[in-house]
Amino acid sequence: MLDYEYQELRFPRGTSRNVARQALTEHAEYGRWELARVRVYLDGSRHVTLRRRIIRQMRTM
Repeated sequence: MLDYEYQELRFPRGTSRNVARQALTEHAEYGRWELARVRVYLDGSRHVTLRRRIIRQMRTM
């Protein structure tokens, strides 16, 4: 079974697309996060949910 951990990022109304794209790219490249959900609200703010797999090690004897 796959387990995920989640992280939320919030971008205020005045944030440009390039700044948001750069932040998401850095999380994806260095933290191995993937995009799970993007919500754009009426006031223009964006809430982005990222996820990544939790790798569990099996004990060997």
